[in-house]
Amino acid sequence: MNKLYIGNVSEQASALDLESIFEQWKIPFSAPFLVKSGYAFVDCPDEKVAMRAIDTLSGKVELHGKVLEVEHSVPKRQRSCNLQIRNIPPHMQWEVLEGMLAQYGTVESCEQVNTDTETAVVNVRYAAKDQAREALDKLNGFLMENYALKVSYIPDETAAADAPAVGGRRGFNPRGPPRQGSPSLGARPKLQSDVPLRMLVPTQFVGAIIGKEGATIRNITKQTHSKIDIHRKENAGAAEKPITVHSTPEGCSSACRNIMEIMQKEAVDTKMCADTQTLTEEIPLKILAHNNFVGRLIGKEGRNLKKIEQDTDTKITISPLQDLTLYNPERTITVKGTLEACGKAEEEIMKKIRESYENDVAAMHLQSNLIPGLNLNALGLFPGAASGGMSPSVVSGPPAGAQAGYQSFGCSVFGGEVPFWASTLSSSSSTAFSQPQVESETVHLFIPALAVGAIIGKQGQHIKQLSRFAGASIKIAPADGIDAKQRMVIITGPPEAQFKAQGRIFGKLKEENFFGPKEEVKLEAHIKVPSFAAGRVIGKGGKTVNELQNLTSAEVVVPRDQTPDENDQVVVKITGHFYASQLAQRKIQEIISQVRRQQQPKASATGPPVARRK
Repeated sequence: MNKLYIGNVSEQASALDLESIFEQWKIPFSAPFLVKSGYAFVDCPDEKVAMRAIDTLSGKVELHGKVLEVEHSVPKRQRSCNLQIRNIPPHMQWEVLEGMLAQYGTVESCEQVNTDTETAVVNVRYAAKDQAREALDKLNGFLMENYALKVSYIPDETAAADAPAVGGRRGFNPRGPPRQGSPSLGARPKLQSDVPLRMLVPTQFVGAIIGKEGATIRNITKQTHSKIDIHRKENAGAAEKPITVHSTPEGCSSACRNIMEIMQKEAVDTKMCADTQTLTEEIPLKILAHNNFVGRLIGKEGRNLKKIEQDTDTKITISPLQDLTLYNPERTITVKGTLEACGKAEEEIMKKIRESYENDVAAMHLQSNLIPGLNLNALGLFPGAASGGMSPSVVSGPPAGAQAGYQSFGCSVFGGEVPFWASTLSSSSSTAFSQPQVESETVHLFIPALAVGAIIGKQGQHIKQLSRFAGASIKIAPADGIDAKQRMVIITGPPEAQFKAQGRIFGKLKEENFFGPKEEVKLEAHIKVPSFAAGRVIGKGGKTVNELQNLTSAEVVVPRDQTPDENDQVVVKITGHFYASQLAQRKIQEIISQVRRQQQPKASATGPPVARRK
């Protein structure tokens, strides 16, 4: 993508004028400018220079009274599903960006592009042309946190004319099975772990790990039956590079040992260390793990980690939470010890991380059965069972090499150690937009009055982004009085939108320390039910409401002697932590639906509905 299109060029402009501008801004070009009527083309030496030209000149430099527009030159046949979005606010939450992109269709990938600019750049691929076109039309120039987004097509090589496969004819499949060693769908082991091993290695050892013409890494891959990605181009100039190993747990451990052995041998050969003991201290094993799993790895009062250290005779440290960034939710686990000890520690650490992941998967499936009327797939919370592994529809691509190639686990919305599946609210999927229309609901959620500013955000940005992300209307009601300790948040939307919006609000309150570090976030929510269904919610002698409280762990109260409002509805109060509240809300909505279904046959049995007498 090193060919540029320069638009809004004055009729008076010449190739010499454009050359002088590029030279003035010290942007090299590798071919003469091709100037047409109102636009021009030029080739840059590489993609990085092209990106710099776009960032430096587009919309900022004037020539003969016209502000130049510079973007990638994309032939019409390649204007398909690939977009580049520039000028993204540097502190923007990934879940907000992903939720915004998902409004226009299914996002197949979303990858960060390394640039020298303050703002972020991502390359996005949509599932269909019309989705990409709509996103371009709606988002180009869209103002976000005082930054105007810039969206343009980037070449889509797959969109070129559908050429037949080499050696085949259009419309015909190649004859015979794939040759041995050629990639095919069944090439990887079926028991491959869903959680890859992620390592950090010193940059100076990357060449030795790859080997001459890739011979060493191919040999490791073959021996360990794994797929190994070395992200050498990420985070240029960094002292360490990430490596991702996809294989069975045994294959990952074997590949890890091989890589450690190569680094140790290379260090000895280059006389970096005087002896083996110093060597193992200078080249520790570094494992990258998502923050959502680290708390369970450490264990209560650090017991799990201490046990691993004792069992493997190693010293293990974990990078602090402060090192986490918006784009990099990984923590670095540093293991020091002999090569054999580090190998054993890797097995134990990854075993614990995989257990945490599997527990979260099981919990997600359990909750999907427990929460009636809530389509978890529509939320985009988790990849479907058919995906064959952990492959969310949106892959966050951060700027730092430590995150490159890593699956998008999502950042915790609850501000603490929570199940992975509960924290992946960030991966908003467009599946929700293809579901049948669901009746909208209104929930009144009560938050501490002091937290209103945090929910609204600067100039209302946070509540607007939250509303867009969840697909719900979110409003904060006026205070009941000067001394009011609580404020009411009015959330209107279908069940999936309620789940997202309420989840993010619970998480925000925890993140902003409105609840103590060991204190669970419990809020009161009010939902209105038809007065004719209130008795069913309570049950005979309070049996139903008691069962509801036992099942959900939420406190459910239907105040007695309520006067129904103008819509013949009464209030049900629900107090509890997020999932308790959600489960109670869904169960109550299920009861209301049952009552309504039971009333329908009675209405239809006597023919068309008759207007009531007043």
